[in-house]
Amino acid sequence: MAKAAVVRADLAGHNRISTQALTSTAKAAASEYFGVPAAQVRVQWTDDHGLLALSVSLPIALPPLQALTEAMLHRAGGSVWDRAHAAKPVLLERVAELTGSRLSRVDIRITGALPAEGRRVQ
Repeated sequence: MAKAAVVRADLAGHNRISTQALTSTAKAAASEYFGVPAAQVRVQWTDDHGLLALSVSLPIALPPLQALTEAMLHRAGGSVWDRAHAAKPVLLERVAELTGSRLSRVDIRITGALPAEGRRVQ
């Protein structure tokens, strides 16, 4: 009869999360938050005094502009500026939670607009 392996929290060694895994996770989080396809999200990482700084570039989903009202803008999450600003702490917390990484900041660059028809806009 085999003995069950004992798992010890103080085992020597280390874990590494590849840049690709970090990038895929950040792209998925930004895609989910903004309601755009992950393929249109670009992510870059930089060292910020030992922490990770995340830069995200993506288009933003917008309601049809010809019929845009103040109420529609509010339901969509506010102006493009408001939505990008509100996303920063959410993405920082979500990516840190999913990867276990320590992030210093999130920079967001809006590169275009996509019609929100058929997409969920936060």
